[in-house]
Amino acid sequence: MLYTLALLIGIVAGLRAMTAPAAVAWGAWLGWLPVAGTWASFMGHWIAVGIFTILAIAELVTDQLPSAPSRKVPQQFGTRIVLGAFTGAVIGATGGATIGGLIAGAVGAVIGTLGGAEARKRLATAFGKDPPAAFIEDAVAIVGGLLIVAAAA
Repeated sequence: MLYTLALLIGIVAGLRAMTAPAAVAWGAWLGWLPVAGTWASFMGHWIAVGIFTILAIAELVTDQLPSAPSRKVPQQFGTRIVLGAFTGAVIGATGGATIGGLIAGAVGAVIGTLGGAEARKRLATAFGKDPPAAFIEDAVAIVGGLLIVAAAA
């Protein structure tokens, strides 16, 4: 179950890089993710929640711009894989499976990045412009991230 949740949070990181750590931080702060006593206990601190939430909001705002870089560029792709691995490892740490969670999260990030890029391209074509596609992607990532974290509780 933890590996599945780590894979899914990795997919969220592939869709929205900063939404995944924000969801995990909120889940830890609210007590949904039992990270106390693990290496990931800092995720339950209000500072982590604030930092990741601000970064997630900044990503949501900047991604609406027409000049947003492609997620397949090496920097974007690498960032999403690292954040997917990190958030997967945090979920894995709740059950003593940090390495397995890390791997599952990284794989999920690759799936989310490549699949999300294709889905967004098709949605943008269907709508005739990119912003509605970005809003749909935002909603899926935010709701999905929170549901995954709640399921890990």
